[in-house]
Amino acid sequence: MGHEHEHGHSHGSGHAHSHGVSGDADRRWLTVALALIGGFMIIEVVIGLLANSLALLSDAAHMLTDAASIVLALTAIRLAARPARGKYTYGFKRAEILSAQANGITLLVLAGWLTYEAIRRLLEPPEVTGGLVVITALFGIAVNVAATWAISKANRSSLNVEGAFQHVLNDLYGFIATAVAGLVVLLTGFARADAIATLVVVALMVKAGLSLVRESGRIFLEAAPAGLDPDALGRRLVEMPGIDEVHDLHVWQITSGNVALSAHVLVQAGADCHGLRQQIERLLDQDYDITHTTLQVDHSQMVSAATTSDADRLLPVLAEHCDDAHGPVHRETHTHH
Repeated sequence: MGHEHEHGHSHGSGHAHSHGVSGDADRRWLTVALALIGGFMIIEVVIGLLANSLALLSDAAHMLTDAASIVLALTAIRLAARPARGKYTYGFKRAEILSAQANGITLLVLAGWLTYEAIRRLLEPPEVTGGLVVITALFGIAVNVAATWAISKANRSSLNVEGAFQHVLNDLYGFIATAVAGLVVLLTGFARADAIATLVVVALMVKAGLSLVRESGRIFLEAAPAGLDPDALGRRLVEMPGIDEVHDLHVWQITSGNVALSAHVLVQAGADCHGLRQQIERLLDQDYDITHTTLQVDHSQMVSAATTSDADRLLPVLAEHCDDAHGPVHRETHTHH
């Protein structure tokens, strides 16, 4: 009897980037936020230079990264919408992840520079005009609240949109810290409050930057999505009636919200390969929101009628499959009758 097998491939776009927000809506809300942030950033640089406030200039630098993150997000959305063609079999969907990683690295570089400047001003505090700092920071709070609200209307399940949102949200926190520092300078003359406020902004920038670099790095390294345990998934699959083994199980993200899976599945002799493949795809779709699947389904080969060991019974298939191991092998453990 020949070694029967079936290759199944299915994918859907229903879960990838829907979430009730279209790409056009994303671009519209991001453009509104960009206009707000870009306009206020120019005003803040001018006032920061006039007031000799590093806190205001650090906020302006942070707002520059906010504006850059939104521009990158807009560019990535446009690139990701292009269809797959030629050598780019997934299209340009990971342009969004490149955008997120670039934003994260930029935040960390700026944080390093601002830390140096803040420490220098802690040691030799310059004169700071507290009144201008407070007024500008209060206007900044209003602008950032509006920009944060606008971006919150876009699809935050996308990593680069979420990155832009976190940039603006953290900048809002920075403005609050700057307003407090300006008030302290105004009331007490304690000029070091400006540098201390800068370090608060730095801490927020580092937090946001590390998060973006870490999450984008996970996708580039093709790690399983956060919250999904491939071993637990493999064990669940082999608990399905008729399935003997699952190996070469890979789960990764193509981009934010677009999860793919591939696996080699061995089923019992006489089992319906096509039917079991459909059952697996249904389970992955309904319970794990995975709609892009590539499954190779084969019948387990018997060594002889006297063989009783599951491991021995499956050895010929494993020997033929590949010389290199690709991860854990999941086998069903109940007794066959």
